[in-house]
Amino acid sequence: MEKTKKKHTALLVVVIVMVSIIIFYGVIALLPRPKNYEFDNVMRKSGEYPILLAHGGGHFEFPDNSFEACYNAYTVDQNVMFEMDCSITKDGVVILSHDTTLDRKTNLTGPISEHNYTDLISNKVNFGYTNDITDGDVTHEDDSGNFVRSEEATLVPFRNINGEQVTPADVLNPLQLLEYRRDSQVFLATSLEDLLKFFPNNRINIEIKQSGELGKSCLNAVIELIEKYEAYDRVVLASFHDEIYKEFQKLQANKSVPDNFMYSPSTKPVTSFVILQMLNLDVFFGDKMCVFQLPMAQSGVKLATKGLVSRAHAHNLAVHYWTIDNEEDMRYLVDIGADGIMTNLPHLLKSVYDSYK
Repeated sequence: MEKTKKKHTALLVVVIVMVSIIIFYGVIALLPRPKNYEFDNVMRKSGEYPILLAHGGGHFEFPDNSFEACYNAYTVDQNVMFEMDCSITKDGVVILSHDTTLDRKTNLTGPISEHNYTDLISNKVNFGYTNDITDGDVTHEDDSGNFVRSEEATLVPFRNINGEQVTPADVLNPLQLLEYRRDSQVFLATSLEDLLKFFPNNRINIEIKQSGELGKSCLNAVIELIEKYEAYDRVVLASFHDEIYKEFQKLQANKSVPDNFMYSPSTKPVTSFVILQMLNLDVFFGDKMCVFQLPMAQSGVKLATKGLVSRAHAHNLAVHYWTIDNEEDMRYLVDIGADGIMTNLPHLLKSVYDSYK
């Protein structure tokens, strides 16, 4: 009799727990999702197709993070959005560079923070190399993930997707070379100010590459430029460094930036949202950012799904995918409603969009 009573009690507990879970999830499902970005989100697509994001300006066509790559992408689509990386120089200029050292992309070596922008320009330092692809073990990555060139490394000029060595003159005519202060043969350092000034209507994603105090100094300089060019409505900031992401949040909390300040999260917030939306608990995701920038899959988890995009949209968050360089993936992302497709091949992505018309 006692055993039967205990079984009934255990069964009752199980039923109560199950009913409670069902009720909990039912209530959660009915709750409206918070608008994590409370303004018109210009990082979401406004037309039928995702935003064309030129990764580094499109660095299978021209050297990444160069003015010339950006101009090339602009000739493909005047509404192109640029995805660029930046670091601050010794003399306080924010330049575009995927690495925080000069080893991989130039004919110099050493951290960008130890070089003056004025010297890089006056000495015509060439940012048109891809030294990491030299045959043999001539380069390695340091503790920060930057490519460091060994003394015996051979400099390798940039070549496009067709294996052709290109120059600035291949995309800029003589008058443009003069107007944009570019060299006809050397891919000069490109400052963030150049980008903001000469492409005043284009959206830009700016990733802070430096970390720690140096990264914070770079961020402060970037904010000054955004304010100078009144670009808060077209610039979104990004960083994989948690301390820089916290600085984004601090700027927002302190009202040091306008309410429509835009940024994307570091890895931890992305992971949180992905898990919460899979559990249907994303109502608890409260970070005040505006866009997720994701690979199609990570650690075996598929991130390019209609469900994830739809759930992000419920929060007024945009979803951009990187880095997409084949037609099949591009078409798939169009089908699931992605807001942006980041590519090294802007001409290819544009041709995919044109094929739907």
